Amino acid sequence: MPFVAHRVFHWAPVSIDASWGLKTIADGQAYSICNTLYCKDCGFVFLDLRFSDQELDRLYANYRGDAYVNLRDHYEPGYRDRNQVLQVGNAHTPDVEAFLEPVVQLPVKLLDWGGDTGKNTPFQTCQTAFDIYDISDKTPVTGARRITKTEIQSTVYDLIVCSNVLEHVPYPASLLGEIRACMGAHTVLYLEVPLEEIMKDPFPSFQRNKRHWHEHVNFFSQAALEKLLEICGLTVVKQDILDIYIEGARRASQFQFACRIAGASP
Repeated sequence: MPFVAHRVFHWAPVSIDASWGLKTIADGQAYSICNTLYCKDCGFVFLDLRFSDQELDRLYANYRGDAYVNLRDHYEPGYRDRNQVLQVGNAHTPDVEAFLEPVVQLPVKLLDWGGDTGKNTPFQTCQTAFDIYDISDKTPVTGARRITKTEIQSTVYDLIVCSNVLEHVPYPASLLGEIRACMGAHTVLYLEVPLEEIMKDPFPSFQRNKRHWHEHVNFFSQAALEKLLEICGLTVVKQDILDIYIEGARRASQFQFACRIAGASP
């Protein structure tokens, strides 16, 4: 999508008209091209462009701040109003807490990996420590502290939350490997990942319906997530699909996975 191409790569759309003097290229709007790829074994659908750390920083630094909103509203009129709704936070946090309560012991030492300000983090009122690691560098909510990867190593957390992150990152297995290295034997990792609408279509026809790419560069099937967790040495202790409503009326579905290190005894 032109917003992502412009913010990440500084590639803006180009209008081609008669003034170009081209003989075999039709007039029109030129956008950046990418390819949709998928795994025939598990149905994982993904973008061929894998962002570098520097490119990710360009996209998510000061996430949904003024510069981000201005550029996105330029390409996607109406986004500014939509962003106001998104800033309010999730309404389904109590559902997340209900999902996790059977597998965690409260209160918890809590780390939200990729948690933005922490406004959507579960168990904020039932924790003994509340840390956030996020590249957006926003001011955290009251009671939370922003930490570095180095600082994470000094605490053994009861619960690590990684919600709506894996769909954004270029190498999900590498990210899960980093998180796993921070987990203790009793640590529960909570993953929340969108179940995208096209992933609900019968396999394997859906990959032909993916015509554009935006911030989500990975579309997961249940089989893809289960395989990802397996190769990262994580065991699923609970999983579900949560139906939510966002932006006032739009329905969406989210995979929920609670995991521990494979072979670990809590």
